[in-house]
Amino acid sequence: QVQLVESGGGSVQAGGSLRLSCKASGFTFGYWMYWVRQAPGKGLEWVSVIDSGGSTTYYADSVKGRFTISKDIAKNTLYLQMNSLKPEDTAMYYCAADRFLRALRNDTSWQDLRYWGQGTQVTVSA
Repeated sequence: QVQLVESGGGSVQAGGSLRLSCKASGFTFGYWMYWVRQAPGKGLEWVSVIDSGGSTTYYADSVKGRFTISKDIAKNTLYLQMNSLKPEDTAMYYCAADRFLRALRNDTSWQDLRYWGQGTQVTVSA
């Protein structure tokens, strides 16, 4: 059974950093891993994605240059290093997994990603 468990969220001031982790179990290879966030009262927004081998990454324009996605294949763990955090980064952050690379657009139906974690809250104060 596939399970994704996020951790590492918290409250920080603007300009601070956090590192999110997502421990995966029940599958080991062949999945694209996503970070997707949802701000209060807003829809799902993709943040970043990495391929199963960890060599190909993509970032939303809103986080490019500030966030870094990575994975430790041996530990089956996905990470999101978030630097220079802004109040607009405040959201629930979810990791998700899917066999396919979805169209990296805001109007993609992100809720259709195959597997989801429970989310971890990130709050950035001004």
